[in-house]
Amino acid sequence: MKSLAAGLHCPVNLWRQFMGASQAAEKTGMEQAAHNRYFNDFATALRYWRDKRGYSQLRLSAESHISQRHISFLESGRSQPSRELILKLGTALDIPLRQRNVMLLAAGFAPAYQERKLSDPELAAVKQALDFMLAQQAPYPALVVDRLWNLVMSNGPAAMMIRWLLDMPDSQPIPREGVNVLQLMLDPQAIRKHLVNWQDVSADLLHWIQREAMSDGPGSEATRLLEQLLALPGIKAASQTPNLDTRVLPFLAMTLRKDGVELNLFTSIATMGTPHDVTVHELRIESFFPADAATAAWFKSRG
Repeated sequence: MKSLAAGLHCPVNLWRQFMGASQAAEKTGMEQAAHNRYFNDFATALRYWRDKRGYSQLRLSAESHISQRHISFLESGRSQPSRELILKLGTALDIPLRQRNVMLLAAGFAPAYQERKLSDPELAAVKQALDFMLAQQAPYPALVVDRLWNLVMSNGPAAMMIRWLLDMPDSQPIPREGVNVLQLMLDPQAIRKHLVNWQDVSADLLHWIQREAMSDGPGSEATRLLEQLLALPGIKAASQTPNLDTRVLPFLAMTLRKDGVELNLFTSIATMGTPHDVTVHELRIESFFPADAATAAWFKSRG
């Protein structure tokens, strides 16, 4: 990977290496084929999600109010699902909306959940709410990211903190979207060199993308991003845990140290999930809070 230092004063070079999975190269034919094979039929997808949730057919029957015999027939391919049945199973198994659409497509139905850009006029109210939340978080940082941690929005204090950590001029803009926050934080030439407890932080952050990769399967954008992150020096060792699906706490403590300044922060991750829109369902709002008075004073002084 190209050194960040080589592009510190050139916005294009600086951010190009951190452009996220949404702007990555197209899948190769082999990757696409692997991804298609993973969820190319409803029966395979249903078995996968039932196993992932740790449900027996009997428990899924109780949760979904569908007979165990019918579930068995669905998983063996002896019975074909209706659209309504797929949606009911998706709710019972708490399957992400994106993957419910995949299951519908595999069974020959149109997707049930829309996926739109945040700039879509129909999401104007959501965008306004996000703007309000980011503004309310000041003088402390806040980011909005998608499911792969590509930057969608940020407030002024977040942009200030990134510029400070990367020795960027105050006048240099932070891209409003497209930068992958995980790559920015975990690359040893970027924020990680100032992140005192980077091993703990990386292990926690990787849980998020590991779960996305497990949901999407081989050849997916999530899997490719995970591979890129694990290829960074030290990250694979830091990520070793006995259970990749362990629930991640909604907050994370981190210590940043640069130029004699030490910032102790903790973060909270919130969602704006709705049952009908993939884009909004997958947005995450990461808010940074000071863990001590000195950190609070530093941000207030920079505001």
